[in-house]
Amino acid sequence: MAAPGARRTGLEWFSSLPACLLLLAVVLFSTGSDIHNRLLQVGQGIWPDYYKLRVELVRPDCDPNRDVDAAVAAEMAQSPASDDPMAALLGEQARDPADVRLAIERSLARCQAAVATYAELQGQQTLALRAYRGLELFVADAIAFGLASQRFVLVMLVMLCAVTATVTRHHIAMRAMETRLDYLLSHTLQTVANVMLLGSSVIFRQSSLASDVAISGDDLLLHNLWITGFAALTLASLYRLVRPPADLAPGGELNKAFLSVPLYTVMCLISGTYFALIGHASGIGIYLGKMMELADMFLNVGLYVWVGMMLKQTRLATLVFNVFRPWRMPPEMLAVVAVLVAAIPTAYTGASGIFVIAAGAVIYHELRAVGARRQLALAATAMSGSLGVVLRPCLLVVVIAYLNREVTTDQLFGWGHWVFLLTSSLFMAVVLLVNRQGRFALASAADALPGTLRALRQLVPYVLVMAGVILFYRAALDVSMDEFSAPRLLPVLMLALLAYEHVTLRRRPSAIEGPADDHPGMEHSVRQATNDTTAEIGALLLLLGMSVSIGGVIERSHLMEAVPQAFASPWSAMVLMVVVLIILGMIMDAFGAVILVTATIAHIAYASGIEPVHFWMVALVAFELGYLSPPVALNHLLARQVVGEAELAAAERETGTFYQRHERIIMPLIAMGASLVLVAFVPLLFYA
Repeated sequence: MAAPGARRTGLEWFSSLPACLLLLAVVLFSTGSDIHNRLLQVGQGIWPDYYKLRVELVRPDCDPNRDVDAAVAAEMAQSPASDDPMAALLGEQARDPADVRLAIERSLARCQAAVATYAELQGQQTLALRAYRGLELFVADAIAFGLASQRFVLVMLVMLCAVTATVTRHHIAMRAMETRLDYLLSHTLQTVANVMLLGSSVIFRQSSLASDVAISGDDLLLHNLWITGFAALTLASLYRLVRPPADLAPGGELNKAFLSVPLYTVMCLISGTYFALIGHASGIGIYLGKMMELADMFLNVGLYVWVGMMLKQTRLATLVFNVFRPWRMPPEMLAVVAVLVAAIPTAYTGASGIFVIAAGAVIYHELRAVGARRQLALAATAMSGSLGVVLRPCLLVVVIAYLNREVTTDQLFGWGHWVFLLTSSLFMAVVLLVNRQGRFALASAADALPGTLRALRQLVPYVLVMAGVILFYRAALDVSMDEFSAPRLLPVLMLALLAYEHVTLRRRPSAIEGPADDHPGMEHSVRQATNDTTAEIGALLLLLGMSVSIGGVIERSHLMEAVPQAFASPWSAMVLMVVVLIILGMIMDAFGAVILVTATIAHIAYASGIEPVHFWMVALVAFELGYLSPPVALNHLLARQVVGEAELAAAERETGTFYQRHERIIMPLIAMGASLVLVAFVPLLFYA
């Protein structure tokens, strides 16, 4: 880590800084709608007719002093229009003077009321109103611009961060590149995949221009941005291919080298080859373009990654562990506490992988510090991002409710609390009863409470800062913390925590171990968080985009048409659903899996008698089980990424029974597998 005040690198200037500005723009534009709503409320409170005054007034063009008798005489003197069907039908009855007078009198009354309203509103056109209206309309225009720009911001963010992940060798793979063969094979296939992406985008653009449907300027700009981004990504992979690092070991094994290929590359090669074989070379470009339909969701994923990386820069995780340290818990009990406590930030960081990246290293090293086995510590690190996905305000649940009108967030989160209680209880039982080696010799309350209270006192300022931000939003913008406001509120909250640490830790040496100047300051913390964010966003969003493309392969191949569109028994339907959902969780990102499941198998479940809320609870648990299951096991890959290859290698060298040697894989599978069976089949007993 660079020292505070160290010279900024070129990558920070050309990658992290633009990414930070794009993320801040997303926060600003999304918060702008709250500001605008508040401006409208305040304006209506000051000027009761503000909704009428906020637009330019136009004087009615009617005459409020019109002579009724003259108007009736003039109307009666006119001949009916030749094309008036009512006159032809009713004859002279349509020209009854009483009816004509009544119509003119009503028209005159409306005219006089409109003119009076115009005069009243015109009298309220003060300098203060014009200034306020100018501000409010400026904010409205800025929001409209921000909403219209979401797709462009997403493309720029994805491609900028994907290039960064390529240059920094940060893409997610099943094993790290250790040998020269690993490196050459990985970057060669990355280059081939990136050429596929570039070619598909070019073909998609040409087919769009050649179609009978006119293409808008915005859509053409999107095409050009994708092509420019994939061209830069191809050049980045070529650069890494011809510039291998000097620290690579010579030689290598081909079967291991294939495991070093990033997951997005594998997905791209599969989908690109399939689409080329069926004569649909633009397929990847088309399915990547579908990301634009949910641009706000994918931007929220980027914001959550940024929140997680800023959380990593704070001392919050360490301070939470300090609360439990005085009790001298055995490793197994501390592992349970760590995973349960991690459920809350997991829900607030939107998806399991983000929290593993943000706090996984702290959890692992804290568990190792109390003597936890490496296998147990790795298992807890991987599971730290699993249990909270069913809790409010997890973004994944919001996406499910957005795409499926059969369920609401209140229903899903309501049942999610019960699912969390079940999964956490089973996890606790497995950890404490299977292969327990630590002795339950807790410290006495007299010994532990003073240390716990001291640790809690250190947490109080953090709680106050968070409460202050939340209350400010509530009072100033009428925005509460929920699943809809969390993506735009959490970045502000984390910036406030970093500002608090910048002010306090640099002034009070006793607050941290070591001299006060060791704290790098807010600028360095935000910069380091953004450096980590750019690579992680590139790895996650590109993987997510390729998951959507793999979903397109499954959709185009009509695999699901081989499955009955409804089952006679919900029990047999549930068996199939569980198997399919676990497989999807193994090979796809959860967001991509939700999109695919919504389009393919959700309606089969509904038609087979499975309740929609029940089905999606099963899907969430199955996805998390898939995240913890070989061959991919994404949460384990992310855990390895944060704890380092050396720790993983040391864990694999540990001896013992089969369970002890593979505890990091087996223990989560037992806990989440048992949870899935219960969540899937027990509710059927009550309504099937």
